[in-house]
Amino acid sequence: MRIVDTHLHLVDMARFSYPWLADAGTLNRDWPADVYFAEAGKLGIEAALHMEVDVAEADMEAETRHMLGAHPGVVGAIAACRPESTEFPAYLERMAALDGVKGFRRILHTSPDELSQRPIFAQNLRRLAATGHPFDLGLLARQLPIGLELVTRCPDVQFVLNHCGVPDVAAKALDPWRRDIEALSERPNVAAKISGIVAYAGNDWTVDDLRPFVEHTIACFGWDRVVFGSDYPVLTVTADLTRWVTALKEIVAGASPDEQARLFHRNAERIYRI
Repeated sequence: MRIVDTHLHLVDMARFSYPWLADAGTLNRDWPADVYFAEAGKLGIEAALHMEVDVAEADMEAETRHMLGAHPGVVGAIAACRPESTEFPAYLERMAALDGVKGFRRILHTSPDELSQRPIFAQNLRRLAATGHPFDLGLLARQLPIGLELVTRCPDVQFVLNHCGVPDVAAKALDPWRRDIEALSERPNVAAKISGIVAYAGNDWTVDDLRPFVEHTIACFGWDRVVFGSDYPVLTVTADLTRWVTALKEIVAGASPDEQARLFHRNAERIYRI
């Protein structure tokens, strides 16, 4: 099965500043493209989108430009942005014109809840409708209702919910996560990224621990609105790339080849215009 990874983080500490990495334990080091692709290629991952790594604000544009040329397998980038800023329209114009920019993201799961509720935030995001770029939603499970409010205010913008909405897999906390995922899935402008959940599953996770979270997300969004993501290297906190891909393939083994193709590459190619 050919795979497109929609959520690859690359870290170059000599070139960019990552304030959050100081408290990130084993993640606090370089994560180069060649190391990732050496493992990814064996798993059928032929292409990847670089996902912004929450660099210092002054480095946002430079990070995107640099990572677009980091490796032949990096076929695009999801750029950092600040929709809460009055400078967003000019930034969007520059970045949207840059060949290879496939989407935008503003980290919300470590931001105050009210950030995305400011009128300017939705007003600026609505500008993405004209450019056709998706906006990746990085939310904690408890913030899913806030995300619902945001996507409702931007009905013409394509959103991609990261990491199945960051459920607490280790605690098997299916509720109220299940209800909130279902509510988000009722918005036709939202897709879900099957990614990242192993980082919240604890060190001794099993495939059966992941299964209800993956299956519920796919059941709600359907096979046409789900995409694969690795969340490399964050997943290395509890696993490695091979273990995550192998686990997900086991979970969806009962799906048809066409359904699996939609999850692993076809939907990503459509939504991110790869």
